[in-house]
Amino acid sequence: MSEIVLVERFPDVDDYLRVRAAAGMHAKSREAAERALPNTLYGVRLERDGAVVGMGRVIGDNGCFFTVVDIAIVPELQGQGLGKRIMAALDAWLLRNVPPSAYVTLVADGDAKYLYSKFGFVESAPVAVNMEYVMEVGGVKSHRHLEA
Repeated sequence: MSEIVLVERFPDVDDYLRVRAAAGMHAKSREAAERALPNTLYGVRLERDGAVVGMGRVIGDNGCFFTVVDIAIVPELQGQGLGKRIMAALDAWLLRNVPPSAYVTLVADGDAKYLYSKFGFVESAPVAVNMEYVMEVGGVKSHRHLEA
């Protein structure tokens, strides 16, 4: 197997959309990705033979709120500790850059919460819960992404 290299730069729009889809994450429109990615505070990608095979990034206002998002690994490389490698890079950046009193958050899907707990994240319920909707065409607020 070729070496997998961590690069401190987030993927471009095409790789971002491809890796999200490959990892089974909810689809994002090209327009949304084009608007979002330049606002990344810090991001990393994993490359194998020059191809992006994993990613993760931090977004937020760079003062009070930081959110870890888009942790994704292509299916054929999942379960090999690459998510932990991405989280270690993001965690190191957060430790260097987040000021006292700032919130650092993420939404953990399924068993990913066990990985994130290794980096100090804890479930906040019942004190706080994640609430969300996905904006659809025409301003429709959708919850279909939460259906089993």
